[in-house]
Amino acid sequence: MRGTVDNACRPRRPEAAEGDNVVIFEDREDAGRRLAGALGAYKGSDALVLAVPRGGVVVGYEVAKGLDFPLDVVVPRKLGAPGEPELAIGAVAPWGDGRAILDEMALRYLGVSDEYIRRETETQLAEIDRRLHEYRGTTEPPDIRGKTVMLVDDGIATGYTIQAAVTALRGLGPSKIVIAVPVAAPEAAERLSRMADEFQALAKPVPFLAVGHWYARFEQTTDEEVVSLLSRRRAEMRASQS
Repeated sequence: MRGTVDNACRPRRPEAAEGDNVVIFEDREDAGRRLAGALGAYKGSDALVLAVPRGGVVVGYEVAKGLDFPLDVVVPRKLGAPGEPELAIGAVAPWGDGRAILDEMALRYLGVSDEYIRRETETQLAEIDRRLHEYRGTTEPPDIRGKTVMLVDDGIATGYTIQAAVTALRGLGPSKIVIAVPVAAPEAAERLSRMADEFQALAKPVPFLAVGHWYARFEQTTDEEVVSLLSRRRAEMRASQS
């Protein structure tokens, strides 16, 4: 069944003007624990969590621990605009055919060339491989055929990286893809809810502003923290099965 499910976790005010200090989540750990609560119906199933590094792994760890699921990562990367790397013009993900998801309107407005898109895609695919090796020791995909995949991040702004991840993961044959995030921009949530089998966002505030606006603490997560959390969850799974 496709659809959008919202938890009761909402902004303390339904609308927040820019500059308002509105906090929903204390930090990513808090967000992950609350997200696990919203996903409680899946406990005992064959699901696994695929988190988006870096910050999404902190949230994903709490979801995986709370629901007793394995934790792994998928590493989509946004494509940055010429001269403005923080401005997304699309995204690409591993384990697919290497084709990028593109924001055609942005490409036309900025006049981005096909050659630039090719180079930027190659650059981001190389970074994806580097991160997969560092985080997982391999670029080979996890075995998700016939399983429920919970795709977790710390929030969704444009949604292009998640969209690229969903497109790539579909090719690996999961039975169901559930996108689960603490907070999402309403426009991106609407688009992604049509791509996923289920979409859960604890909050979809208006105006959205930015992911970090809805956290009291939103420090940068390091590669070392990602590796540590993945290792910790694997150890916990081994201990629970012994």
